[in-house]
Amino acid sequence: MSFLSYAQNYEDVLLWRALQHVPNGFYIDVGANDPELHSVTKAFYDQGWSGINIEPMPSYGAAFREQRTRDINLNVAVGASSGSITLFDVPDVNGWASTDASVAANHRAHGHAVVEHTVPLLTLTEICREHVRGPVHFLKVDVEGFEADVLRGMDFTLCRPWIVVVEAIMPNSRDSNHLRWEHLVTDHQYRFVWFDGLNRYYVAEEHAELAQHLQLQPNVFDDYLTHHLDKAWQRGKMLDQKLKETWELNVKADQRARELEQAVAASTARAAQLEQDVAASQARAQQLTLQALQLQADLRQSEATARQLESNLHQTAAWSKDLEQRLLAVYASSSWRITAPLRFIMRRGDNSLPNLARRAVRGAIRRTVRWLTSREMLRRALLPIIVRSPWLSRLVSRSLHVIKQGGGPAAGAADVPHLQRELPLSARKVLDDLRRAQHKGQH
Repeated sequence: MSFLSYAQNYEDVLLWRALQHVPNGFYIDVGANDPELHSVTKAFYDQGWSGINIEPMPSYGAAFREQRTRDINLNVAVGASSGSITLFDVPDVNGWASTDASVAANHRAHGHAVVEHTVPLLTLTEICREHVRGPVHFLKVDVEGFEADVLRGMDFTLCRPWIVVVEAIMPNSRDSNHLRWEHLVTDHQYRFVWFDGLNRYYVAEEHAELAQHLQLQPNVFDDYLTHHLDKAWQRGKMLDQKLKETWELNVKADQRARELEQAVAASTARAAQLEQDVAASQARAQQLTLQALQLQADLRQSEATARQLESNLHQTAAWSKDLEQRLLAVYASSSWRITAPLRFIMRRGDNSLPNLARRAVRGAIRRTVRWLTSREMLRRALLPIIVRSPWLSRLVSRSLHVIKQGGGPAAGAADVPHLQRELPLSARKVLDDLRRAQHKGQH
């Protein structure tokens, strides 16, 4: 994994190149400013190191206490002696706070607002006596022109950082000021090994082997990555992930939209079908209504016809009853009985006197033939005589044929009452119809 650099000028890359073999090292950062932005110690803290962060600006104290819980975080200024000091802050430019009045005047000359704070002042020697319990692997000093006072208050015989890094140019300038204070370092067996354009690097004589790691600028072989770029990549990955998720959501939304469109289309088709079914049902209902109305009209007509038929039936029954009463009165009258012989003689039809006579003769002949044919001897005696007479042969043949067919008097004649036999056939038929109509009306 690449080393993440937070420092302004990749100071942490050079220091990590020289000190990465040290586990859980210790640092002192004078002028720490911010726990992450342009911090020389943030990358080391993430690798498990700890140390002392010295920042006089009260506004940064809370951030250090929150983000650097393993570190010792001091809101004091560092100088050549103890006491208090006025701190000149430039709110609109991060990292320009200084204890040097001339530096503050230069900032004002360039149009920047300067705010003054009075803060406690300690020496590095006092701080080391109180808080350092082991080796210090590097000391970094960045106090915006006040580096000489900081170094004057440091006892390098008491506390000997392996590497010392000091900002060497004036604030907002490329002019170096190291001649003012460099001897305060080199006079204590420290050797200058590198200038990166902003800071000068010194190595303690007893750790001279570290110098070889500090004689080239940070390069590709250091495998480092700025935290700004890393955050940008992380944001890019997050954005890619969000874009992918958004794309997937859009695809799902499109699919869902298509499904909804299909569902709407199906619902529309179903609604249209239902409308057609409703229209057909309404037409069928109208047709059934018309049929019901027609049936009601037919029923009323049938009821009227039935009432008319019933009325006619009653009238017919009354007429037939009246006719029967009259007929019975005629039958019971003296004139009907007196004229009976005359009617008998004058009647016509099947029951007229000539027809009755003919039927009686024919009946006698048939009975005679039947009797003769039942006697063997008579048949033999009469047969030659019958054969010689054609007329007699035809008469006997017809008689025998009638006998075989079961012929006799007219069918139904015996069923006619005696009084009605004297009536004409048409009159008897009318009387029978009237009786049947009366019988139906009674039931």
